[in-house]
Amino acid sequence: MINHPIEPVYNQDSKILILGSFPSVKSREAKFFYHHPQNRFWKVLAAIFKEEVPQTIDEKKQFLLRNHIALWDVIASCDIKGSSDSSIENVKVNDLDLIMQHCSIEKIITNGNTAYRYYQRYFHYLQPVYKLPSTSPANAAYSLDKLISIWKDCF
Repeated sequence: MINHPIEPVYNQDSKILILGSFPSVKSREAKFFYHHPQNRFWKVLAAIFKEEVPQTIDEKKQFLLRNHIALWDVIASCDIKGSSDSSIENVKVNDLDLIMQHCSIEKIITNGNTAYRYYQRYFHYLQPVYKLPSTSPANAAYSLDKLISIWKDCF
């Protein structure tokens, strides 16, 4: 069983909650979201908000808060082989009330099918939920431009 090592990023001004499934090996090592250099998450958001791609963890946190985005993962702990979402078993979920009860979240975005599937199984908030294609490098079916185009429609 591997426990999620990253605290959520949010503040009282957060309006959009983006949920991943569970951090990759690289993200767990760095103790921050989407840390694998091939993951396109930060490039996609930077393009949407017409900003430079944040580099440091502090820049990434400031980017999220400045743009009213809360960021966390659905899964708190699980058994997982490497970074493979398809290997996830024995899931325990995070307490999303921590964010939902302290922010005025208007919409929830799931980054990929696994995050969406576990969100739908365990949570029933009233806000609209959008399942977007994963920014993971494993999702080779989507180019960076295609991801930006699809993700932009939710912002």
